[in-house]
Amino acid sequence: MKNRLLAAAAFVIVFALLAGAAAEAAEIKVLSSYGMRAVMLDVVPRFEKATGHMVAIEFATPRVIAKSVADAEAADVVISAGGDLAKGQVLPESITAVARTVMGVAVRTDAPKPDISSPDAVKRALLAAKSVSYDDGLAAVHFTKVLDNWGIADDIKRKTTIGSRPPRRVGDLVASGEVEIGVYVISLLIGIPGIEVVGPLPEDLQHASGTNAAVMAGARDAEAAKALIDFLRTPDAAAVIRAKGMKPAAP
Repeated sequence: MKNRLLAAAAFVIVFALLAGAAAEAAEIKVLSSYGMRAVMLDVVPRFEKATGHMVAIEFATPRVIAKSVADAEAADVVISAGGDLAKGQVLPESITAVARTVMGVAVRTDAPKPDISSPDAVKRALLAAKSVSYDDGLAAVHFTKVLDNWGIADDIKRKTTIGSRPPRRVGDLVASGEVEIGVYVISLLIGIPGIEVVGPLPEDLQHASGTNAAVMAGARDAEAAKALIDFLRTPDAAAVIRAKGMKPAAP
């Protein structure tokens, strides 16, 4: 009898603990840029395991995210370039730098790797390539200015295929052999079959694009949303960010 009472009491205690954990767990809706996709798909399961919260992620372009933020569409956390968060309905005190994108060069896995160790080497590699691709986003605007400054924009334009979101990503164009060299955000090149990232562009040619996270003003559970953002600043998340071709934000 005593054993049955003890077992029943233990069950009640365990049930109460589980119920309490379930009550505290939240479902966090995240709107994130494509540039953070590889990072988030790796980090989120770690966060869910550590906290018990569940995360639903939607990935979009910076333009779509900017409009969604301005329109205060339903989300708890938004992750994108800093300028996209300044327009609207986020809690200003929650805006947190989490990562910095890095542009790099990719070729087919069976192709010779060009020298990209210096700006002059990159210029020579682009001029020597039979075909080139880069994306149609903000990084492309920066890269076009680089080509203009070098005085080779017209030469490169004649052999350039502009990449975009699926199905014509820069990495896919390189993998298919349609283009010889791809210049793109490394985090969006990693993991594409058939290509190899040669390395990052020299620092002088990088497009300084920081990625910030913020809690939306209408977040259903602002505390849980902030917990996810804080998790993106942990050493564990920083290691993932580096592995996915980005740089963690400075502490």
